Amino acid sequence: MIIEHTKKDLSKILFVINDAALNYKGIIPHYCWHEPYMLKQELISEFDNGVRMFGYKKDNKLVGVMGIQELKDVTLIRHAYTLTHYQRTGIGESLLQYLFEINKSAFLLVGTWRDAIWAIQFYEKFGFVAQTKKQTNQLLNKYWDISSKQIENSIVLERYTSI
Repeated sequence: MIIEHTKKDLSKILFVINDAALNYKGIIPHYCWHEPYMLKQELISEFDNGVRMFGYKKDNKLVGVMGIQELKDVTLIRHAYTLTHYQRTGIGESLLQYLFEINKSAFLLVGTWRDAIWAIQFYEKFGFVAQTKKQTNQLLNKYWDISSKQIENSIVLERYTSI
C-alpha cells in the first residue's frame, strides 16, 4: 500500500533512508559520506522545500520511500530508498509507477551517484536517459541545492512523457 507521508512520519522515513543508504558506503567518495546519511533537520528542510514523500507499507511496516518535488517546469524524483531486506522485490518499481501516475510535468529528472550503477540501471529500465556530464552539471545547478563535491560525483537522468 502506498500513501503520502508527512513530517509526523520523520523517524520512520529516516529509518528507511539511512538503512538503504548503507549500500552507498564505499561507492560514493568518502568526503561525501556521513553517518547517518540523512539527518532529521535535512529531511525537515526537504519537506519545507516542497518535497512530497510517499511510502510503501508491507505488513503495516514502512519499507520503501520515494519523493517528488515539483519545480518550475520539471518534477524531480527525490530520496528513493527501500529497506535493505526488501530490496529487489518490486517496491521501488511500485513507488516509481505511482509517482508516474500522479506526476503533472512532462519532464521527470532524477539525480543519483555516478558510481551507483544499480540505481542508474533501475531508472534506465523505466525510460530515463542518462545526461552528459555537462548537462548533468547544468541540471544539478538549476534544480538541486547540493555541494560542488556532490555535483562532481552525480549523474542526472531524464524521462520525457507526453501529458
